Amino acid sequence: MSQSLWLRTAYPRDDYPSLEENLHCDVCIVGGGLSGIANAYFLAKEGKDVILLEKNLILEGATGNSTGKLTAQHNIVYANLLKKFGLDGAKLYYEVNKEAVHFGQSIASDDELRTADSILYSQSNFGTQELRREFDAYQEIGIPGELGRNSELPVSFDATLTLKNESQIHPVRFGQKLARLAVEAGARTFENTDVIDMDFNNKYLTTKTGNTVHFNELVLCTHYPIEALRGVQVMKLAVDRSYIVSAEADMALQGQYISVDSPKRSVRTAKIDGKIYILLSGASHPAGMKENTEAHYIRLYDDMADTFKLSRSKLGWSAQDPETPDIIPYAGIISSSMPHIYISTGYRKWGLSNSLACARIISDQIAGKKNRATPLFAPSRTGFGAFVLQALKLTGLVTKEFTIGHITRREAPICTHMGCRTRWNNAEETWDCPCHGSRFRKDGSVLEGPATKPLNL
Repeated sequence: MSQSLWLRTAYPRDDYPSLEENLHCDVCIVGGGLSGIANAYFLAKEGKDVILLEKNLILEGATGNSTGKLTAQHNIVYANLLKKFGLDGAKLYYEVNKEAVHFGQSIASDDELRTADSILYSQSNFGTQELRREFDAYQEIGIPGELGRNSELPVSFDATLTLKNESQIHPVRFGQKLARLAVEAGARTFENTDVIDMDFNNKYLTTKTGNTVHFNELVLCTHYPIEALRGVQVMKLAVDRSYIVSAEADMALQGQYISVDSPKRSVRTAKIDGKIYILLSGASHPAGMKENTEAHYIRLYDDMADTFKLSRSKLGWSAQDPETPDIIPYAGIISSSMPHIYISTGYRKWGLSNSLACARIISDQIAGKKNRATPLFAPSRTGFGAFVLQALKLTGLVTKEFTIGHITRREAPICTHMGCRTRWNNAEETWDCPCHGSRFRKDGSVLEGPATKPLNL
């Protein structure tokens, strides 16, 4: 498997122990990405006794494989939010994500964050119409966007929509900084600690080594809800996989870009230890549905060469992103019947700002503080119609893949989540499940959930 640019250029690692004893805490957090770390930081600052558990190493999952854009401009989103949630809902989504950007800017050093304009651009009449629709939403909400023709990219474009003074970060270095601040505030972090069982009623969880953590409240930040939550949220999330390539460049872009029409591309540069890199991403598809993903990397490498004339030290990696039926992430109490269990997931491709925003929402709930965004992000909000449509969509896919997989891929190992046949992914050297997005390393160990048990190879 390829290692992302961010993981290759991280700060020297802080060593966090694995859990080797039974512990008690106010709040236990499962998942050591930016979402879990931010929750640990905010809650520790509130005086809570916090334990964070990561089954592998912190920041090596979704955070370490992101594009590193910390921005409230989430592609074409606000026009859709206005339609779904009205002015108050759309404005609130913008405000909490803008607050997340400001928080990042307040704690990051120059090695971790750089201010940059976020820019959407169109390449067709349809795309320009979409930009104008989004700009109209900006004006109604009060977002200070600028519609025009402002682009440094060497591509043909028709129009741009700019949101100034957003941020791009080195997500791993930024996460490492926040993890250290969480520890300084009193949080206890454990790596290589795999949670295999949860007892919600008696409020404890068990690790693979047999140790237990008793908690008053539990926060699940595992990107996709883990096996213990099957039947609660598993049918409410679609999972998408996208690809990123990078190469050394001679000049940094002042902005960060994303196209609103085809071909879908996201572009930014990064300056790391004196070197400049360009990042190009796109080519997404439902997780686990492609056997040979190398073609997606090749397409992006070709675009890098044709558009930016770069052919040096190319590096590629991929990311996996869950999405809720109505765009807004889930952050809060998972069910009224389990008021001490919280979940944070469904960020789409905007996990950096959303993870910080969701962490603030959850930590405020646990600390007993009023947060105006709690109802908007509540996991219980999803209406029956949206739930049924998404469930039918996913169930249809699962049923088809379950059947076809067992007929056509009889030699492939069976996913330990719900029994679908996996696919071997040549480019990533992983076993990918097309049903719910679980991924396994070459040796069968779990790379991404919801599966928690290794493949039987």
